[in-house]
Amino acid sequence: MMNRRALIGSAAMAATSTLVGNRWSRILAAVGDAKAAPGPTVETRAGKVRALVQDGIAAFKGIPYGASTAGDGRFMPPASMRPWTGVRNAFDLGHRSPQTPAGLIPEFAAMDRTESMGEDCLCLNVWTPAPGSGRKRPTMVWLHGGGYSTGSGGFICYDGANLARKHDVVVVGINHRLNIFGYLYLAEIGGEKYAQSSNVGMLDIIAALEWVRDNISAFGGDPGNVTLFGQSGGGGKVSTLMAMPSAQGLFHRAIVESASAIKGVARNDATDSAEKLLAKLGVKSGDIDRAQRLPIDQLLAAMGEGGPAGNQALRLAPVVDGRTLPKDPFDPVAPEMSSNIPLLIGSVETEVTFFPEQQLDSMDDATLHTKVKQTAHADDAQADRLIAVYRKGRPGLGNTDLYLILASDASFRRGVLTEAERKAAAAKAPVYMYYFTWRTPVRGGKLRSLHTLEIPFVFENVDLAKSMTGSGQDRYTLSDKISSAWVAFARSGNPNHKGLPSWPAFTNTQRATMVLNDECKVVNDPNGEERKMLYGIQPVS
Repeated sequence: MMNRRALIGSAAMAATSTLVGNRWSRILAAVGDAKAAPGPTVETRAGKVRALVQDGIAAFKGIPYGASTAGDGRFMPPASMRPWTGVRNAFDLGHRSPQTPAGLIPEFAAMDRTESMGEDCLCLNVWTPAPGSGRKRPTMVWLHGGGYSTGSGGFICYDGANLARKHDVVVVGINHRLNIFGYLYLAEIGGEKYAQSSNVGMLDIIAALEWVRDNISAFGGDPGNVTLFGQSGGGGKVSTLMAMPSAQGLFHRAIVESASAIKGVARNDATDSAEKLLAKLGVKSGDIDRAQRLPIDQLLAAMGEGGPAGNQALRLAPVVDGRTLPKDPFDPVAPEMSSNIPLLIGSVETEVTFFPEQQLDSMDDATLHTKVKQTAHADDAQADRLIAVYRKGRPGLGNTDLYLILASDASFRRGVLTEAERKAAAAKAPVYMYYFTWRTPVRGGKLRSLHTLEIPFVFENVDLAKSMTGSGQDRYTLSDKISSAWVAFARSGNPNHKGLPSWPAFTNTQRATMVLNDECKVVNDPNGEERKMLYGIQPVS
């Protein structure tokens, strides 16, 4: 519920909107939001920004937190934004990082606003119930998915207005450099000038968190209560930040959805990738300055079709460089430097149905056997035993569902469980585990519990994401339970609230897991026999 001060702030915003003339109508039409009105102005350390207000929420979009990374800034750590004079209208999304097409399934592609790309992409969005109110609200900073290669904070399902409105929090979404622009490792081949050219995409996020620390109070947020949350690649970034010294003290809780970051890229692998890319660009290691001047399209083309995701030989992801990332994030143990940070982590039941080439229709026994054998790296006898154990634990499960669940367990859930186990073993801050099993009716139900499906429930955006969730009434109750849990965790480090059964912390003995579905319930070590057999065949690499 919004308190009295927030209501007063909303009334003040509404009053501000009545003072504008026809010129604002033209601006609002240009940004595609005729229902919104210009709102309050907030002064940041770099200058003043003006919001758009709709339904009591002030949205500040495209606020720069760093200078353009074009030209001499390419491949380099982020630089501070030069202050501006006057008032900057924060009405529209900023640039996303340059990237190749992601090849998304249509249900999720519908969420992509396809805002323009550019190297001037160090920008963020803020949604707040009452800027300048003096109230210290929990601040929830979202890191988008797309691996380390694609995506942006501008997807429709990431819009923070409903979450901020319903739960009286401040939501921040970040854009940062990706792929070759954010993760080309030049520190060992570029000479003194490029000695700091390592993990600059992650350093962008840290610069954004420093912006939050320095400015979020003016937006009604609490810089002393910052929760990082992210899904897929965004969750991997959250996990990586837990092991980066320069990120410590900038966030206080962590939520990792359908992701993990057990190991980073080794320096020799990262250097090999950099040398291959420079060779494709016709750039010698002694003349990397020339790569700073090449057109964006030429750099993207050098990664090949599909970018890094389509070329497994390219390791464009956080590098264990011994400096910005001293060691593998969660291998062999959880990072000591973030041992006091509570972690909420989990996955969805059929993550792999998100991917375009995945078989969703029925399969016969022979196909199931072959797919299980390939996925689990099992021999024939092991594949048969795995199938038998999954059938025993899930009576009546069809071949396709069995395979999709097993494939998700062997990939996404494997890393999630490993990260949770190692964090819990440190026993210095609680870990909470969830397992999202609600199934979407879209595409005739064939997508089941696809990767990304929990996002609109977290953000209270199920109606904005009908292409993902359908339009059933059951969505609202589940969204309320999930978003309330995420916000409760952001407030206190504990996701418990009156709408859920008691949710114990995860330990390596009890393995308490909140199963999120129409009926939410806690299960200790759900499908544990399947887990033990699958991971016994396929140990952690």
